[in-house]
Amino acid sequence: MIIIHAHLQIKPDQEQAFLEEAKSLLSATRAENGNISYDLMKSTEQDHHYTMVEVWKDVEATTNHNTSEHFTSFTQKAPTLMAAPMDLKVFSGEVVKA
Repeated sequence: MIIIHAHLQIKPDQEQAFLEEAKSLLSATRAENGNISYDLMKSTEQDHHYTMVEVWKDVEATTNHNTSEHFTSFTQKAPTLMAAPMDLKVFSGEVVKA
């Protein structure tokens, strides 16, 4: 399992446009083979900051997502919506035994 946290800082005047684009992305991505969950979370600490919390079956599923029409369409529009580059954190879904 692969877990991804995509941190997104949105331009204040583009927040509504971002949410509309994200709505389409969420719907299409949740229907993808290999997607376990795909949720957009709004920060309680930073204005106009969101985190996409993604859970995928495996690396192949993330690769397929990254080349999908809905994701590439979103990434082409993202520079006009975002105030900073996307910050990705990728995790293995394996529990670490201490």
